[in-house]
Amino acid sequence: MSDQPRDQFSRPLRDLRISVTDRCNFRCPYCMPKEVFGPDHAFLRDPQLVSLEELGRIVRAFRVLGVEKVRLTGGEPLLRADLPEIVRVLKQEVGVPDVALTTNGWLLAKHAAALHAAGLNRVNVSVDSLDEAVAARMNGLGFSVSRVLQGIDAAAALGLPVKINCVVQKGVNDAGLLDLCAYFRERAHPLRFIEFMDVGNTNHWSSDQVVPALAIIGRIHERWPLEPVGPAYRGEVAARYRYRDGQGEIGIISSVTEPFCRDCHRARLSADGKLYTCLFAANGHDVLGRLRAGANDDELRDFIATIWRGRNDRYSDERAALLARHESRPKIEMSYIGG
Repeated sequence: MSDQPRDQFSRPLRDLRISVTDRCNFRCPYCMPKEVFGPDHAFLRDPQLVSLEELGRIVRAFRVLGVEKVRLTGGEPLLRADLPEIVRVLKQEVGVPDVALTTNGWLLAKHAAALHAAGLNRVNVSVDSLDEAVAARMNGLGFSVSRVLQGIDAAAALGLPVKINCVVQKGVNDAGLLDLCAYFRERAHPLRFIEFMDVGNTNHWSSDQVVPALAIIGRIHERWPLEPVGPAYRGEVAARYRYRDGQGEIGIISSVTEPFCRDCHRARLSADGKLYTCLFAANGHDVLGRLRAGANDDELRDFIATIWRGRNDRYSDERAALLARHESRPKIEMSYIGG
């Protein structure tokens, strides 16, 4: 069996996103609305979660198959106590060249030093607004954005590269996009605007709430002229633009209006060890179950390779046709497999 599998559209396997927990300390309505994920919600518990040792074995199999980048997500990954040790194992024992973290930033100041010491390469922090009232609404629990900004400063002070993620919803936070640009331009942190996506089944998505990528670019360009920049690597999901005055860059992730399925190299592993081949998938493949049933490393690798070879996902490309036919598909929640 070849060590470098390609899927049904000849897409290689290069990136792995790992949800290390399905729990979160925020309740962002576009991801984990509190009316669904309330006090009685049944989150995963040990031994349902992939252990540190199991995670190392699984990622080794992905490395052999071509994975070069691993992003740790959640839920909120900083809620997992052994996260620095996970980073250390992936970097030093498994040999993953690029290990990144996506976080809401609430606990980042506390843990940034340990993560940096463990070898974390970079961090993405979600900041949907600098306006306290809007930020409080968007995190679902009224938390202040100032603590998140302190976490970003703490990570940057250690030398960790920081990118900022912002999910844009029309009529919710789109009035503050220029404020975000101004703030993060001054601090040299690239800013990524993400079109509001129909991930999962509980975020009440509608196309009316999407601010198209071209509208976002146009609004920023009027204030600070932009020019396009080529992708930093094959399969990069963000369309990049630099400020013509040389003060940094922005990116646009346009899954709704300009899908990028044709060059998607991402696999996703849930916190309970299921492999999903698309952010919008309904069903996963039980990698952890196969491991716990006694699969050796070669068998684990072949199991993953077979799944990838059968992959034919391209939901974002198909979305418009599905909407036109008023069809819907069940999808796994983003908080379960990470964004």
